[in-house]
Amino acid sequence: MAEHEHVRVAVIGSGFGGLGAAVRLRREGITDFVVLERADSVGGTWRDNSYPGCACDVPSHLYSFSFAPNPDWPRTFSGQEHIRAYLEHVTDVFRLRPHIRFGAEVKLMTWDAENLRWDIETTNGSLSADIVVSATGPLSDPKMPDIPGLDSFPGKVFHSARWDHDYDLGGKRVAMVGTGASAIQIVPAIQPEVARLTLFQRTPPWVMPRMDRAISGAERRLHRSLPFTTQLRRGLLWGIRELQVQAFTKRPNELGFVEQLAKRNMAGAVKDPALRAKLTPDYRIGCKRILLSSEYYPALTRSNVDVVASGLSEVRGSTVVAADGTEAEVDVIVFGTGFHVTDMPIAERVVGAEGRTLAESWKGGMQALRGASAAGFPNWMTIIGPNTGLGNSSMILMIESQLNYMADYVRQLDVLGGRAALDARADAVQAWNHKVQERMKRTVWNTGGCTSWYLDASGRNTTIWPGTTAEFRRATRRVDLAEYRVLRPPAKQDTGASTEARAAVPAQESAGTAPSETHDKSAEVTA
Repeated sequence: MAEHEHVRVAVIGSGFGGLGAAVRLRREGITDFVVLERADSVGGTWRDNSYPGCACDVPSHLYSFSFAPNPDWPRTFSGQEHIRAYLEHVTDVFRLRPHIRFGAEVKLMTWDAENLRWDIETTNGSLSADIVVSATGPLSDPKMPDIPGLDSFPGKVFHSARWDHDYDLGGKRVAMVGTGASAIQIVPAIQPEVARLTLFQRTPPWVMPRMDRAISGAERRLHRSLPFTTQLRRGLLWGIRELQVQAFTKRPNELGFVEQLAKRNMAGAVKDPALRAKLTPDYRIGCKRILLSSEYYPALTRSNVDVVASGLSEVRGSTVVAADGTEAEVDVIVFGTGFHVTDMPIAERVVGAEGRTLAESWKGGMQALRGASAAGFPNWMTIIGPNTGLGNSSMILMIESQLNYMADYVRQLDVLGGRAALDARADAVQAWNHKVQERMKRTVWNTGGCTSWYLDASGRNTTIWPGTTAEFRRATRRVDLAEYRVLRPPAKQDTGASTEARAAVPAQESAGTAPSETHDKSAEVTA
């Protein structure tokens, strides 16, 4: 990286969010940008998660960019290797590699109020940028529990997102800790090769069959020759999921029928009543993410698998001990214990206009205007920010909506002219967050009787969007300047002008009244 390099936009991360931002910037005619990536290749979570059986639980044609359809998906639900290859393909087709700085992990980002720019320190040098687009994603930093005695375990230990492919599990005694989306894929993938598999289940998940199949050559030829058929397929998949949202957000009791289907799915594979009792959740389906697998339950019935209906609480040498006292001798411990979602480490490295880190600003809970802008952090945006997650559909839909917002954000700065920055008004952030949280109160994620990774330490849901993807797209179609302060460089001392008066100009005074088409009211979230 060149010394004292300055760019218009710095994008952090090269997963779906970061690559999508890069493509959108190029389509907006902006080429003065870099993508800062801590690893040595693109892919984000689909690069980092390469554990056995890793695959997506959203259909392939919906889990891809609308502007980069792939007619050649090999399966209805793609594996990790296919999604990673797709992201490499997008990188090449849209000529993004010259913009990417690999091995450049961001260590610190500091707002320079005098020059209206972000000063960025990375492991590969320093640079500055007018705008920062943070696309690190919530599933990027693994969460390892603090287990007494773990440090003295003589065997192998790793997280599912840091799988050690050089270590052979064949004939080993393995402890699998966790029963989330990763674990239910790992268990059936490794069960046939290990000597014994002990699953530590703190909370059983609801599991539905995964209707996966190979996409035929005829289907792929049809999609290649008639591209509209790919869009039609995507539209149908999207529409079905949009119709499901009402049950999750407004009428959770309607999910009882789905629970019966899930129980029937379990009963078909698990004949032992005692094991079925262990595997039956005591909370409303949908409260935690509904998992998809047709192999998980059959794998748990195999003779070399033990299900411990309790979390791991202690390690004594080679002995792992559950909270209920169950013990097992193991050679390997694999943690499928999720990620830092509501306490993202990147927030510790962003220092805003008031000298506070983003983590300090979010101490009472993450919140951002329309999931993108945090008050006190000018010209800083996040992709997959607070309350933009989904419980039943494709995150790519939400990412593309946020890319629309990012594009208009840059346009608004162009319209303002000169050196300028936009800082989300604290009252606008609070109003948006209040309405989101009010809607959240009746959703299954808040009323379903579970404790999930959607909730922060205080029990507030700062992760999920309580509406349809179409609602979110409308709410992020344009930047409403009334929700921002326009910042200008401080006045020089010899001008006699008031620094404070010039440094934070009300948006409507600086740029005129915001056009009606850009004034998307926060009330949209109550639709």
